Amino acid sequence: MPMVTVHRLSKQDARRVAVRAQLLAGQRPPDLLTAVRRLAMLQLDPVSAVAPSADLVAWSRLGPAYSSADLTAAIARQSVIELRAFLRPAEDLALYRADMAAWPGAGPLRDWQVAIRAWVAANDQCRRDILARLAAGGPLQSRELPDTCVKPWESTGWTNNKNVTRLLAFMVARGEVAVAGRRGRERLWDLAERVYPDHPVIPSAAAARERDRRRLAALGIARAAGPEASVEPATVGAVSGEPAEVEGVKGQWRVDPAYLDGAAFAGRAALLSPFDRLVHDRVRALELFEYEYQLEMYKPTAKRRWGYYALPVLFGDRLVGKLDATADRKAGVLTINAIHQDVPFSGEMSAAVNEEIAGLAAWLGLEIRCPG
Repeated sequence: MPMVTVHRLSKQDARRVAVRAQLLAGQRPPDLLTAVRRLAMLQLDPVSAVAPSADLVAWSRLGPAYSSADLTAAIARQSVIELRAFLRPAEDLALYRADMAAWPGAGPLRDWQVAIRAWVAANDQCRRDILARLAAGGPLQSRELPDTCVKPWESTGWTNNKNVTRLLAFMVARGEVAVAGRRGRERLWDLAERVYPDHPVIPSAAAARERDRRRLAALGIARAAGPEASVEPATVGAVSGEPAEVEGVKGQWRVDPAYLDGAAFAGRAALLSPFDRLVHDRVRALELFEYEYQLEMYKPTAKRRWGYYALPVLFGDRLVGKLDATADRKAGVLTINAIHQDVPFSGEMSAAVNEEIAGLAAWLGLEIRCPG
């Protein structure tokens, strides 16, 4: 058996791999679809205190060449599809079809899987009513779909008695319905066969390996295993890429060797969405970037350190601060409440960050206001 090389990386090496993989180094991608394919996904989130997260991620990669209309158009022509709160390249749907066919899971089921299977079975007539309504008149908003459930969805959270909402989520997981687009913030639902490309099914084990491979290509460096994630893991499996150790960090990592090519690193400044995959794994951000971050929108105002929707600030291969900003589109203003410096900004850093703030305001079509 051949010897396996374990790459020994400094923290700076690891950071530069991550920044390059996330398309945040000097050279920008040529267009939106190229960026989405390289990043593997754009996370959706309803909060847009500055701009919708998916748009912020795209703008931070493409710069002034990007317009939110580009993403709307890509969704409309179905080159990008929405699946479980992420926008993904349409061709990647083939990596989920086998799991959809095996819903709620292959092999021994957990108690929660048995419970949701039983709930869907109890409301099978409602499921059929939804499919018939979509077949006749889709795409439709969820409020236009019939709730003929005989067994209500019970939850201690906001989904209690949200029968159609929950049933649609399970029908997505089964590959029966799909998000066909949006009307404002409201999703439009249709039969999956009208939305998804008709690509051959990839067997589940092979699809899981390919998802791990693509995730590692997008992250550059990641842990092989970690806490279970309900939708999109931060881990990449034990067979993706090659093993690596990072100086000063315990445990083993997996690294995509494509980023160990010895190419000179050319960094830049960038303002990131709180849901950006460079910082989404808060533990990795702390281990590799020595960067502490929490999204504080759910905290009382008095307990926030950085702001309601603070944008992480990247400079070169370091995460160096947070931008507390709010967009008021009616007033035509981007309010800069604070720029929190995790490290003292040099003149070069300040100039680069200010240039990015000006670029953000111009992209949003807003004037900058700095209170006080």
